[in-house]
Amino acid sequence: MCYSAKHIALFPAAPFRSRCVLETTPGTIDFVTLVRNATPLAQAVMAVLVIFSAISWGIIASKFAQLRRASAQTTTFLDVFRKSSRFSEVQSVCGNLAASPLVGLFQAGYAEINSQLRSTPPDPNKPAGAASRPTLKSLEALDRALLRAAGVEVSRLEKRVGFLATTATISPYIGLFGTVIGIMNSFMGIAGAGSSSLGVVAPGIAEALIATALGLFAAIPAVYFYNEITGRVKAFTVAMDDFAMEFLNLAERNFT
Repeated sequence: MCYSAKHIALFPAAPFRSRCVLETTPGTIDFVTLVRNATPLAQAVMAVLVIFSAISWGIIASKFAQLRRASAQTTTFLDVFRKSSRFSEVQSVCGNLAASPLVGLFQAGYAEINSQLRSTPPDPNKPAGAASRPTLKSLEALDRALLRAAGVEVSRLEKRVGFLATTATISPYIGLFGTVIGIMNSFMGIAGAGSSSLGVVAPGIAEALIATALGLFAAIPAVYFYNEITGRVKAFTVAMDDFAMEFLNLAERNFT
């Protein structure tokens, strides 16, 4: 059995095979107290990391919502596109499916086809009144229009995702900077107090390590979701390439 110093003082003559004195547990310092007692520079570092983390989570939530809408509307658009017999029928539903990147490609291709067909002069060798089959001047121009539209759609899907990469890269360094400053302050406190006991050192080191913890808290989710979002954007890029080839094949069969 282990007895405290108080019990030993009350029974000094009592025989004990072994005596152990329980040290009083020091009061615990919670996170809020450490932040409140931190230096202004350390608090500024923590505030920057919290801002980076909050913005990152906002971007993550908005991008996942955007990608979910894009995925659902892409499925609907492809179903309409493959069942329709005329491009004008597909164009009529594009306004309701604007979140799909394939809609941007289709509208760019459709506009290029209409532009080329309107500028095509009538064939002088055909008799007057005879119906002429519309033909495209250049499939290469149509291909370039689809490529430009694909670039615009990829940029829209990747908008603000770069901030996640920035957060993942610099947050640990910002946290490390705060930790270094905190440890320097701890050593100066030791020098000023003339003691290196745990009670003197521990609060400063704990304060310093909070910055590192906040840096990792901001960086780890940013790395994971950056890779996740980038992977989904790449899947949309592949889908856009496939759709562009399908669109070109249809245009070649019907307008050349």
